[in-house]
Amino acid sequence: MNTKLINRPLYEDVAERLREQIFSHELAPGSWLDEQSLAAAFGISRTPMREAIKVLASEGLVTSKMNKGSYVTEVDRRDLEQIFTVLSLLEGQAAKETAINATEAQLTQLDDLHHRLEKAAADRDIGQFFEFNVKFHELIQEIAGNKWMNGVIDDLRKVLKLQRRDSLSRGGRLLSSLLEHREILQAILKRDPVAAELAMRNHLARGLEATK
Repeated sequence: MNTKLINRPLYEDVAERLREQIFSHELAPGSWLDEQSLAAAFGISRTPMREAIKVLASEGLVTSKMNKGSYVTEVDRRDLEQIFTVLSLLEGQAAKETAINATEAQLTQLDDLHHRLEKAAADRDIGQFFEFNVKFHELIQEIAGNKWMNGVIDDLRKVLKLQRRDSLSRGGRLLSSLLEHREILQAILKRDPVAAELAMRNHLARGLEATK
């Protein structure tokens, strides 16, 4: 397979390809990023490779170690606890604002997404469930409309993708997650901001528990 990149800006294309390799664990957590070897594999110079690695470092996917280079970030228990604490605050606020500000059309979109989530759960299709779960959360963020808050959420969720999907495979987690999403949706549809925020924060607390 030809891995040479031709699109511009080049470093963004390189960053996206590396991001895909990290999420697929082709580049596993803790892996050293050999700039020279990676640049050769991609058919590029080291400069765009170096810039791409800086982009991933700004997202938290790559960690630089003094005099040792750059490595794919390893997420430990303390990291998870801290990430979920911040996500709980921010996504709870997003759910609250969505309950207040969503249009009827946006509520219909959320409801439609949840129906797809229900079908994926019924089919035991973890891949589809994960995809619609992400879209459900992203739509809530979009409706809330706070680009600064959403930028932080997006970066934190990228780091969680290093391990998050595995938790859905654990006994009972798929059904529990579905029920939690139902609670979030119902609160938003009722335009109850307090209940929406609480339901989202409970969902994330249970998500953290499922990573143990």
